[in-house]
Amino acid sequence: MMTTQQVLSTYEAMQSLTAQMVDAASASEWDLLADLERRCAAHVHALKTQADAVPLSGEQRVAKIQIIRQLLDDDRKIRDLTMPWMAQLSAMIGSTRSQNRLVNTYGAV
Repeated sequence: MMTTQQVLSTYEAMQSLTAQMVDAASASEWDLLADLERRCAAHVHALKTQADAVPLSGEQRVAKIQIIRQLLDDDRKIRDLTMPWMAQLSAMIGSTRSQNRLVNTYGAV
């Protein structure tokens, strides 16, 4: 089980990672973004499995809430930056599938 300091440190590490994720998404560094996301997911898993029963003082809860708010803000920024790219990627995949169906149906020209 984690200590209260480990819980807060884990949240702080996630905050640092999500800030880096915003920067990676802003720079269209998709491989880096995916790597940072995996690292962040490992922290989330640790919190889910080890931090449920850790009691936090009032001050520690306030710090946790502030970090979570920042995480949510960063998440919104990341989504705002990645959604156009995801839509473009989806369109390209759809176009490729359509082309493949046409080739399979009518043969190559």
